[in-house]
Amino acid sequence: MLSGLDLKAVALLMALGVAVDWLLGEVRRWHPLVGFGRWAAAVERRLNRGGLRRAKGIAAWIVVVLPPVALAAWAVSAVDASFAAAAALHVMLLYFSLGLRSLRDHLLPIAAALGAGDIGAARALTSRIVSRDTAGAGEPDLAKAAVESLLENGNDAVFGTLFWFLVAGGPGALLFRLANTLDAMWGYRNARFLAFGWMAARTDDLLNWLPARLTALGYSLLGDTRCAAQCWKTQAPAWSSPNAGPVMAAGAGALRLSLGGSAQYDGVVEQRPALGSGRAASAADIRRAWRLVAGTCALWLAVVAACAFIIEGIMHA
Repeated sequence: MLSGLDLKAVALLMALGVAVDWLLGEVRRWHPLVGFGRWAAAVERRLNRGGLRRAKGIAAWIVVVLPPVALAAWAVSAVDASFAAAAALHVMLLYFSLGLRSLRDHLLPIAAALGAGDIGAARALTSRIVSRDTAGAGEPDLAKAAVESLLENGNDAVFGTLFWFLVAGGPGALLFRLANTLDAMWGYRNARFLAFGWMAARTDDLLNWLPARLTALGYSLLGDTRCAAQCWKTQAPAWSSPNAGPVMAAGAGALRLSLGGSAQYDGVVEQRPALGSGRAASAADIRRAWRLVAGTCALWLAVVAACAFIIEGIMHA
């Protein structure tokens, strides 16, 4: 919990952080995460060579992640005597770490392009958010890619960040987002990153374990609950990621869509495990997936606020 603040204050700051993200959206210039990504890439190029790559990857993770998180924690501690200053800093850190509005701004234009029949624009927009090949993709493949991205990034860019904000305030949200960003950059199971990216992948797995399951629960409650629960139980274990599996299986089941399956990466078709149950995704389902993510965010905020009032009532009874 945030030092010196009760749960009602935490709930308020969490809601303010989401509101600021929604109103302002992604920082257009000098975004801290963009600068972090460039710094991480430079460190990786310097260290990811020769022997002892796992040890170098651990050292690189520490060098890249801990200084900004320690600086954020120090700044919060330095202004802790002033509620207004501390609250503003926590909200700012949460805003920089959140990506709810960014998900909408990047994904809904794909639905609009598909709805207008502009397949070229839809391919270009989708290629900006996924690593799979989109040059020859049709509407079903593009819609599937967009929905999968929304469901998975709902956890990575929104709910995991909110969870760690609840645990440790702005520095906690920042820690999660930086660790998740490094996993996206270094957590590949290929020759270049298998050893070097071990720390990035394992740390993200650990930090994401509980948030991912809470995200899957939120998706399940706001969609087809029975189908979501069944898909979560039977399909999630087939995915190599212990956290993406529950999130995406539950989300696909909640929407009653069939996701997963074949996808092309660097010219090679990969057959991934099935997700969900029902029909193939279409352009309209991108908006349905967005509403599921946004609704789950609202549910999280409502639950935290309700818990705050209940706990306060019990303490003052």
